[in-house]
Amino acid sequence: MSSADKKTLTSVYEKLLSLSRPKVLVVGDFMLDKYTHGDAMRISPEAPVPVLKVVKTEYKCGGAASVAADICELGAEPLCIGITGRDENGRLLRDKLGHSGADISCLAESFSRPTTCKNRLVGLAQHKHPQQLMRIDEESCRQLNSEEEQIILSCFSSKLPEADIVCLEDYGKGVLTENVCRRIIESARREGKMVVVDPPLSSDNQKFAGSNVITPNRKEACLISGVEIDSAESADEAAEIIRRQLEIDAVVITMDKDGAYLKTAQSSMLVPTVAKTVYDVAGAGDMVLSAIAVALAAGWSYELAVHLSNIAGGLEVEKFGVAAVSRAEIIEEIKKRTSPGESKIVKMEDISQLSKRLRTEGKRIVFTNGCFDIIHEGHINFLGFAKSHGDVLVLGLNSDASVKRLKGEDRPVNSENARAAVLSSLEFVDYVCIFDSDSPLEIIKAVRPNVLVKGKDWEKKGVIGSDFVKENGGEVVLADLVEGISSTAIINKVKGKGF
Repeated sequence: MSSADKKTLTSVYEKLLSLSRPKVLVVGDFMLDKYTHGDAMRISPEAPVPVLKVVKTEYKCGGAASVAADICELGAEPLCIGITGRDENGRLLRDKLGHSGADISCLAESFSRPTTCKNRLVGLAQHKHPQQLMRIDEESCRQLNSEEEQIILSCFSSKLPEADIVCLEDYGKGVLTENVCRRIIESARREGKMVVVDPPLSSDNQKFAGSNVITPNRKEACLISGVEIDSAESADEAAEIIRRQLEIDAVVITMDKDGAYLKTAQSSMLVPTVAKTVYDVAGAGDMVLSAIAVALAAGWSYELAVHLSNIAGGLEVEKFGVAAVSRAEIIEEIKKRTSPGESKIVKMEDISQLSKRLRTEGKRIVFTNGCFDIIHEGHINFLGFAKSHGDVLVLGLNSDASVKRLKGEDRPVNSENARAAVLSSLEFVDYVCIFDSDSPLEIIKAVRPNVLVKGKDWEKKGVIGSDFVKENGGEVVLADLVEGISSTAIINKVKGKGF
């Protein structure tokens, strides 16, 4: 990584840490994403199609609702304006948005159109390796009538004064009509509020003329500009056509593995991405739009906003289905890129959010704790044993002050930062968190592990936190210890006291 790239990412990192809670006015097509998971173990005797034995059903926010959910995860507040059906899918969507922290007071209901719902049938082989088999859409793409347009515009007028920025998410379901878009853009610009747009796949996007930023993907940009985009040069040509055609301040063309191209009147740049394992591209555009909107609402430059969106979009495609990326995940990703040796070290105030994210990803979290003053064979065996019981090993490390209280004034031999650095370099240790209390109960409650691992020497003393872990559905595992090896024994030997 060049020093310039590192400096840019450091700026994004610092701004994320100090990000307040901007309000983003989200207008567009609010949809519900439904995932019907099942085992696809056989072919139907009636036709050559897989039989899906349903295992579970889950619901997620889609379209403009996905943008709102992403905004919440980034630490901002979305103000939602749109129309759903007065139906069960609408109720489910409102519940999801409400629980995420979005303002849904201006999310209108309609008897004449259903809530758009995309039902993805997901087959599992041996309860793993999810693969989308089919998508079933329930929707109406009818353009809003004049009465419905007035509802949207009235809601917009009532919410605009408290918003820091306006975000338009158009999936072509009929909410963002030409009249609605033009009135919104005019009102927002008159009040000095920026407008960020994610356009639909269409050659005609004149209704977005006069907005500040537009974020087409490669295919959408090709269709709007008429330019085949296969390089930075062709992206620049397409972006300039779009910028002039729509009289827009900035064009951000997302170019999947090639990154994103930013074009303004003053600058042009390709913001490269880091190669990722692409699992599912669904929701990536929503994540990019959300990140740019939140960053610009907080007063960031276009360049830093695009860097943030690039990181967020890259993390989103590693997940299955439409999935939000949190501010904590982005911070962790930047730490990995800028300081690989330090990225595993997590602050106490961040460990709860990290653990929440890991649980959301379906990770089995293992936790253990200790002083780990002088790393020896026993520690290595113990930590390897702990990691074997789950996907992620979180290690709680006693601070220097707590080690001194527990072990005596001459301990620790190695400082907490030195101990954390050594432990984080071990392949089977995923995260290290330094805690200052004598008891690990507080950090155990923050992590809420699936598995708590301690040495068998704690069997008679009682493992601290075992009751809490078990009450929350976890388990406690005791590990065999290597006889005769301990930090204390090694220190005594060095002092000439023998074992």
